[in-house]
Amino acid sequence: MELPHAALALIVAAAATLSVAAVAYDPLDPNGNITIKWDVLSWTPDGYVATVTINNFQTYRQIMAPGWTVGWTWAKREVIWSMVGAQATEQGDCSKFKANLPHSCKRTPAVVDLLPGVPYNQQIANCCRGGVVSAYGQDPSGAVSSFQVSVGQAGTTNRTVKVPKNFTLLGPGPGYTCGPAKVVPSTVFLTADHRRKTQALMTWNVTCTYSQHLASKYPTCCVSFSSFYNDTIVPCAKCACGCEHKTCARSEPDSKRLMSASGKSSAHAVTAVRGHVNRQSAAPLLQCTTHMCPVRVHWHVKLNYHDYWRAKVTVTNFNYRTNYTGWTLVAQHPNLDNITEVFSFDYKPVVSYGSINDTALFYGMKFFNDQLMEAGPYGNVQSEVLMRKDASTFTFRQGWAFPRKIYFNGDECRMPPPDSYPYLPNSAPASLVSSASVVVAFLVLLMA
Repeated sequence: MELPHAALALIVAAAATLSVAAVAYDPLDPNGNITIKWDVLSWTPDGYVATVTINNFQTYRQIMAPGWTVGWTWAKREVIWSMVGAQATEQGDCSKFKANLPHSCKRTPAVVDLLPGVPYNQQIANCCRGGVVSAYGQDPSGAVSSFQVSVGQAGTTNRTVKVPKNFTLLGPGPGYTCGPAKVVPSTVFLTADHRRKTQALMTWNVTCTYSQHLASKYPTCCVSFSSFYNDTIVPCAKCACGCEHKTCARSEPDSKRLMSASGKSSAHAVTAVRGHVNRQSAAPLLQCTTHMCPVRVHWHVKLNYHDYWRAKVTVTNFNYRTNYTGWTLVAQHPNLDNITEVFSFDYKPVVSYGSINDTALFYGMKFFNDQLMEAGPYGNVQSEVLMRKDASTFTFRQGWAFPRKIYFNGDECRMPPPDSYPYLPNSAPASLVSSASVVVAFLVLLMA
């Protein structure tokens, strides 16, 4: 039986919707989202004053420099009279106003955070960090950003105010999809002395979710493997992050020549972003590799003791134009529930489903290695992880010692094919490997 064209079109559209929704769902962070909350605090002669709060409830995905951009469409003919802690990127056409000019007359304003160091009279709490917002699992106190807006021509009661529509969020690139604004019970505030409660006059929430599929056509990182018991090094898959139409440089001087030819002066080319000078991040320049990924994560099975085993994790940046500040790394492996020590990274367990603790969040130590520098001699961070063995599950066979999934900055990395993992030599049973590794560890200690 042949379906009518209209019915077929509906089925295709529904399948596409389900596909996007499935891609947007992260099984390791099922409740992760960014919530934008508007609290109307007071009425003005022609509108209201509201505090807008951006809460990042994602466990391991942050918003990096140059920061977030929030946009929306006004429901009526509203204007922004003034802002504190943020600014609209365009004023728009305010020619009909004769005396005081609004801050923005755009019907679809785009708002960005202010930079650190602005005068105190332009600041409010949780503002002015250049739009950088930490992941909630990494730094809950830094996972919030706020600004205040005075809206005119908007109505002065709960019945006459219309909530904005078509919210958008760039963080700093694409990938976020925002739902409609929903009026919710008014937020209750507690005074500094904790003796009085006040209440917003009106509150609405907007929930934005991230989809790696919408953010990038290709992965943004890849994974490679090696082990002490096998000489084979499993590299990232060829063109793991796509190879079409990508310009690359074989060395830093080479990158300088490339950028000079394209109108940039050096590998440290800068551009004016939101009124300040910032490293260019819109057009990455990658080091020439077979995988063409901005970031590679290498997992090395390093040592085997009687009761413990040790893995070394190295993150390398191949992008000449990006420093990854406040980076995060997530690994899923069944033995991560028995971490004994992490030597050069900070660590938190990620428990997504009740008691299942097979996922770990790693990130840099403040002022030590929390910034992954651009490609070059300093473009890597590394640490070692010591894990206790569970005799009932531990094995080096069939790739068990390697992670199931790796995420960098919230994006899932491309893994090598399972049949390429380093394997135990046929002449070396697991018990012999264990004894040999103890001898090697002892010799290393003697030479240290």
